[in-house]
Amino acid sequence: MSQPPQQPSQPPQQSPQPPQQPPQPPQQQAAQPQQPQQDGSSQPPQPSQGGFGPPQGRPAAPSQPDTPDLSKNPQPGYGYPQQPAQPPQQPAGPPPQAPGYGYPQAPQPPQPPPGYGYPQQQPHPYAAYGTPQPGYGYPGAPGAPGGPGFPTVPMHPQAPQPAGGGKLSAQALIIVAAVVAIALIIGGGVWYATSSGGSGKKDDTASSSGGQDGKDGKGGGTGSGGEEKAPADPASHVLFQVPMPKADKDSTYVTSGSWLTDKVYAKSGIAEIVGYDPDKGTKLWTIKLPGPVCEASRFMTDDHRTAILYQPKMPPKGSSAGCSQVAAIDLDAGRKLWTQTAKEGDEPISFDNITVSADTVAVGSTSGGAAFDLATGKARWTPKPSDSCYDAGYGGGPKLVAVRKCGPYDQRQLHIQTLDPKSGKVVSEYVMAKGIEYASVVSTDPLVVAADVGDSAGDGSGISDFFSVDNRTGRLRARISVPGDKYAARCDGITRVEKCSGIAVGNDRIYVPTEEHDGSADYSQTNEIVAFDLATGKPTGQRADAGDGYTITPLRMDGGNVIAYKRPPYDKGGQIVSIDGGSFKETKLLENPATEAVRDAETTMSPDYAEILYARGHLYMSAVFAHKTTSSYGQEYLAIAFGTGG
Repeated sequence: MSQPPQQPSQPPQQSPQPPQQPPQPPQQQAAQPQQPQQDGSSQPPQPSQGGFGPPQGRPAAPSQPDTPDLSKNPQPGYGYPQQPAQPPQQPAGPPPQAPGYGYPQAPQPPQPPPGYGYPQQQPHPYAAYGTPQPGYGYPGAPGAPGGPGFPTVPMHPQAPQPAGGGKLSAQALIIVAAVVAIALIIGGGVWYATSSGGSGKKDDTASSSGGQDGKDGKGGGTGSGGEEKAPADPASHVLFQVPMPKADKDSTYVTSGSWLTDKVYAKSGIAEIVGYDPDKGTKLWTIKLPGPVCEASRFMTDDHRTAILYQPKMPPKGSSAGCSQVAAIDLDAGRKLWTQTAKEGDEPISFDNITVSADTVAVGSTSGGAAFDLATGKARWTPKPSDSCYDAGYGGGPKLVAVRKCGPYDQRQLHIQTLDPKSGKVVSEYVMAKGIEYASVVSTDPLVVAADVGDSAGDGSGISDFFSVDNRTGRLRARISVPGDKYAARCDGITRVEKCSGIAVGNDRIYVPTEEHDGSADYSQTNEIVAFDLATGKPTGQRADAGDGYTITPLRMDGGNVIAYKRPPYDKGGQIVSIDGGSFKETKLLENPATEAVRDAETTMSPDYAEILYARGHLYMSAVFAHKTTSSYGQEYLAIAFGTGG
């Protein structure tokens, strides 16, 4: 992975356009190891725009003049020659999501040693004391199949390169560095969760960045309970596509947030959220907002309610109006339920993250945290001016977990607190070692936290270690070392506590992708998904191979199985696979067309920064930024939907 700029001393305000120069933060002191404890507004339906066009026999939406019909291009992606004179080169990464987002060319990952991904000797649990910080960039997340809502993927950008492999300008590199430095406002995919409220029902959750088991997270690796079944024919076709919304020149807007229920696929646009028919793509409803979305909850309740953060107005170019508006959304009805703010003195607080747990909406910031009743919007708690500590952010889903910061910057101490979502009362607490400035909540049940201890990850992923914590007692169960040069998951704990991608948690295990390395075929790259036991911190020995030319990324749990996306080589389509939690056998659930137009569109949606949702034979991929499109990168889309079957 490419090296990111150093972390800012204070989390910057979200802005729809990256600053010209990245902030220069103070150096973070190395953390000292801590010995673990032993016990561990609606509109009528209208035709969708765009034109991949469904195949013959399905009702096609009218096409835009400049939108290609991907279902009619028989050529394999990137024009594979019949007799190449030279070995084909792997194509450049996906185009950036905004002007100037030409991420610097990423260096080749180091050649893995023998047994890559399966070290013969597990590092000592206190070696390097590295805890990963959540990656710089986009979030992800959707819901689980079979229930209301489906998973999306929290995303972090991974250095996409311009088409043709062209060099980036110095200005572009500066903008990119700035974007990475501010941890990109990406609301990543949205995962679904069923509310447990005071009903006594247990939450079902799934998240691409921190996917949690739809049961109790403790399946012993049996792989049972999966609801996603392999179709007779996994070959998919384009259901519909949503054109990139029109943005002003030199302006970039956040479009974080996507949700899937049995009735609607909802996606954030520029200062709006639109609900689409999941199969046809026709608009079912539109919720207009006065300003752009900043963040979207990774979870929704079983009756399909979720929450967002947005700006109170359209900001001037190159600035932000502050992410002060907290709103609840009813995805089935297509309406905003309420809007609330919290103030520091006379000024509204600009929040950094938002999540939903049971019937509580929780938001965090450097000014502290607040929580609201999901049904009424009534405040449950707000920041206390006299408090010497503050809730920087929250993880949601089956439980509510706060990352509470105490002490000055160079003497920071993080308290990982499991809270009662109604009262905010602390149920249990784990105190991290001093010197760890940032941490991310990967999963709340079982509780897993990521951090970059002593900035030792070295790759901008924000992760050097995972901490498995008993959220009933607050005791550390295990610490798992995941060096940045070997593992590819990312988190962004600088300001967005719940922004991780490429991680799934279930079966009392954590599933992590390895970095890319040479495959067995000439000029090919590949990687694997490996598992660690959350009780012992040791590798389980399980490994799911991507296959030559593919890279595999965990999206979420499906009962005891892992749902993963396989980004394809230059002449194939992407795949969704289910990995049995016990045998680690892969079952192909969906495979996209390999035609050039479809392939080009799909590769703009990298799992490192796009939102990816999959459920019941339907795959939705969407962008987290909207900007003025240019011809340099071909057709760009806000969202693309694929489906199997007739």
